Amino acid sequence: MKFLINYLKGVAVGLATLVPGVSGGTMAIIFGIYDDLLHSIGFFFKDWKKHTLFLLQVGLGGLTGLVVFSSLLKSAVETFPFEMRFLFIGIICGGIPVLYNRAGEGKKDIKGWIFLLIGLVIVMIMPADEATTAALATTPGIESMIFLFIAGIVMAIALILPGISGSYMLLILGLYDVTLGAIENRSIPFLIPLALGVLVGTLATTRLIEGLLKKYPSIAYMLILGFVAGSIKPVFEQVGFPTGYSIISSIVTFVLGFMLIRWISKKDVEA
Repeated sequence: MKFLINYLKGVAVGLATLVPGVSGGTMAIIFGIYDDLLHSIGFFFKDWKKHTLFLLQVGLGGLTGLVVFSSLLKSAVETFPFEMRFLFIGIICGGIPVLYNRAGEGKKDIKGWIFLLIGLVIVMIMPADEATTAALATTPGIESMIFLFIAGIVMAIALILPGISGSYMLLILGLYDVTLGAIENRSIPFLIPLALGVLVGTLATTRLIEGLLKKYPSIAYMLILGFVAGSIKPVFEQVGFPTGYSIISSIVTFVLGFMLIRWISKKDVEA
């Protein structure tokens, strides 16, 4: 039963990773597996059997979420752009109280609010336009492999750090559409260097991030909270205000997304 629960949580994290503006790390916090993921990766060899089992459970779920839902999500976003974006915004807003409570584990002071503002500003000033780098990534050769490897490292940091969307970083790098297509079409030459970059980036930064979250919880989570709040802007800008009947349906999906995450986070607290 525990395997199934961790597997389904991994599916949700993998699905969240596909959505620009929605952080897989934040979803891991909401589902109560973030700390365990960091510890299992950062201290893998201290109890490799236990950590392998846990990472396998969540990892298989994450891979399922990426592979199975990439095509479905792409179709849903194209068919229902307003409803899906406002669902994402509802999910983001629903996770904000979770992060604020995490920040409450340390003493909140003016430094925490300053870091919240810093995180908010950083995300809001990030450009979200597609770049011409997609051509470099899809052209066979060593340059493409190196570029995708570096992109994977950047994405890994975004995946580990809650509040920063890995897909949003791909969007900034101009690789979101081609990466989604590569996952859908199982393009191995594209995915292998990207995945290797994610692996190296994850192993290189996990213990550092875990240490910062433990030593400076209030400041770290307030910074992350700023990232999360700022990520609402790029998601909203992709469609703007809905019109006609889409206004009602968008409000409904926003409420559904918000209430779903609040319900899940409360269940994890009770557990």
